[in-house]
Amino acid sequence: MTETTRNDELIRTVGLLPPGELAAFLAVAEHGGFRAASRVLGQTASALSHAVAGLERRLKVKLFHRSTRNVSLTEPGRRLAERLMPALSEIGLAVEELHEQAASPSGLVRINCDANAAEQVLMPLLTRFMKLHPAVRFEIKSEGRLVDIAEGGFDCGVRAAELVPGEMVAIPIGPDQQHIVVASPAYLDGGPTVGSPSDLGMHQCIQLRMASGTIYRWEFQRRGEHVVVATTGNLVVDQSRLLLAAALDDCGLAYVTAWMAADALAEGRLRQVLAEWTPSYPGLCLYYPRHRHLGTGMRAFLDFLRKQPSNSNS
Repeated sequence: MTETTRNDELIRTVGLLPPGELAAFLAVAEHGGFRAASRVLGQTASALSHAVAGLERRLKVKLFHRSTRNVSLTEPGRRLAERLMPALSEIGLAVEELHEQAASPSGLVRINCDANAAEQVLMPLLTRFMKLHPAVRFEIKSEGRLVDIAEGGFDCGVRAAELVPGEMVAIPIGPDQQHIVVASPAYLDGGPTVGSPSDLGMHQCIQLRMASGTIYRWEFQRRGEHVVVATTGNLVVDQSRLLLAAALDDCGLAYVTAWMAADALAEGRLRQVLAEWTPSYPGLCLYYPRHRHLGTGMRAFLDFLRKQPSNSNS
């Protein structure tokens, strides 16, 4: 029997069962009795009892044990309820999605995001989207640590592509990223030459402590060679913006994003070193759980993101 033939037969079988009888059976099974189910469905307990009895006659099987004090599922009734409940939930979700698709995008979208990613890429996208859909509200929680967005009650997250969990749906947003090494001219002039990552040991390197408590290691790559350096220095900060500020104040070398240092580099307040060792890498992604139900606002935002040029600086 083909899958199509089987589905057709199932549809005909279900079509022969009155929906009222199935609804009565599921309500009694879920709420543990005819009186409790009657309050939910707005019918009398007697009417529900007759409906369930009718279903039992059609199926030729007893679905409930009945007594004056208790109503409980028989084994066949339990198996039937276990199969029908997920199907009923899917039908409800399908109907709900149809209603939502007919409505204008609205609701709250909660996003967990790295602070720099929010400033560089996410906020410009949000402001454009919100002008198109003013009924959609956003709440952004910016933090350095990587969290379980489902457990934290977030609709989606924004992180570097390499940090997105494999089971998530990911949408690239914004341009490729690049970390570079910079310092002020006053710090570099007259100091040891910085020609390769091995020279970093002769310098004050402004360090970044991650939310996990570890010190961020500087990564370099050139012609297939990959180097990770555990730097040393007299200053440790916990925000990338403070790295930039310290470098501008002649405190040493800083490892920051090219985007963050762009203005200072253009104005000559910072200089880049080790340029050939710091290539760009895949940028940011917005990600969300694969099987989560999406509200109208979230779906509209995802559609908006997918239409953005992948190399836009947003």
